[in-house]
Formats: sequence, structure tokens, C-alpha cells
Amino acid sequence: MADSASDADITRILRSAGCVFAESEAALLIDGFTGSDLDDAVARRVDGTPLEQILGWAEFCGLRIFVEPGVFVPRRRTELLVHRAAVTSPRIVVDMCCGSGAVATALAHRLTGVQVHASDIDPVAVRCARRNVEPVGGRVYEGDLYEALPEDLRGTVDVIVANAPYVPTDAIGSMPSEARDHEPAVALDGGVDGLDLHRRIASNAPGWLAPGGTLLIETSRRQSEDTAGIFASHGFDTDIVCSDDLDGTVVVGIRMSDG
Repeated sequence: MADSASDADITRILRSAGCVFAESEAALLIDGFTGSDLDDAVARRVDGTPLEQILGWAEFCGLRIFVEPGVFVPRRRTELLVHRAAVTSPRIVVDMCCGSGAVATALAHRLTGVQVHASDIDPVAVRCARRNVEPVGGRVYEGDLYEALPEDLRGTVDVIVANAPYVPTDAIGSMPSEARDHEPAVALDGGVDGLDLHRRIASNAPGWLAPGGTLLIETSRRQSEDTAGIFASHGFDTDIVCSDDLDGTVVVGIRMSDG
């Protein structure tokens, strides 16, 4: 591809590769790269690499979130987690299975004086999340769910948010190649019914939440009743919130007892 390749040239190449938003993607690639770097960026996009991993950032809640290769790309639907968490005006938030740390970062920008913590089991995600979360005053921990958190957070957390994996194992193969081939399986695979992590997060959440604290987990509409049932079995007063605009679904649970 010549250095003088136009938006139209690159748009045509991307559209031929099946990119739905080829025109806007072409503009972003031309803005971010030149010369052979642009050639490489277009080739990677044609091969199915997520645009955000090529650019090094994703737009989320009006922010640019750093995204590294091999890290789950934050989706617009996950903005619903931020909106619902923010209305509770929390003082202490934990972003569980944080990936890039997009939710924690967005909440830190939106809420004055909030203390944000984030955790993930994937060291690549943790490294990426630290680039986003630490500049806004938050902390990121590496480890398996609550095992990663400092003990002094027990019983003090106002909100736990989680975009935990919820794709059933057998459905991974039918996901778009952008996700299946370029995002880590640990960020996608939710077990046989997709709810393994939901069970683990909900079962241990009461010990970390302050009385009246809130647990919010993103899920699909199809799975939402099952996730809500998991919440209820652990003593949460539960609601399901959906957004047609964001195509998002969040199960909300309020801790009603010390159990």
C-alpha cells in the first residue's frame, strides 16, 4: 500500500474484509499511523485483530482506555455497569475481573473522592489495567477473584462490579474471530452454562460488602434470570436492569443481611 493511500482506498480494503464500520475505522487508522506502520495496521485489521488492540485504546464512557494486545476489549454495553454503580454514590468500589480496568477508570472519573480497586487473574490484563487505573488514584491487584484483594477491604466495599466471563464453553467456537482468536480465553469462557464466575463472585461477595452494599454483574438477557437466582440464593435483594440503547444487561444485588 502506498504512503498516499486515501481514506477511500483503506475503506474499500476494510469493507472487503467485512468490517462493518469500514469508513470510520479507516479514518482512525490513517490518523494513528503512517507509511509502513499504516500498511501493517491495515493488514492486521484485515486479519481480524480488534481495531482497539491495533490503535492501543478503546473509547469507553467518553474516555480513551489503554488496550494492549491479548487484553479483553471493553464493550459499549459494559457502560451500563458504570451507570448503575455510579447512582449508588459509592465510597469504595472493587472492579472484579477488571480486564483493562475500564469500569474502575470510568467510575474514578465520574465520582468525586471514590476509592477504586481492581483485580484480574491475567497478568497481561493487570499490567494494562495499571496503566488506566493508577493514574486516577486506583489500585490493581493480580490474583483469583477475592484472593487478590487486601484483607482490610473486607466488610467495607460499597460496590462490587464485575464483567466476568459469561460465554458458555461450547459457545466460544461460534464467537466472532476478533474475540475468539485475539482475546484471552480466560476473559471469555464462563464454564458449561457460562455462570461459573457469577456463582463464585456472588457466594463470596457478602463477606466483602459493607451492609447495604451492592453487587453488579454484567450478563446476557438470556442468562439474567439464572444470574439473579444465584444472587438471591446468597441473600441479595435482586433486580435485573436492561438497556436497549447500550444492548446491555446487568443483575443488581443489594446485601440485605450479614449472612
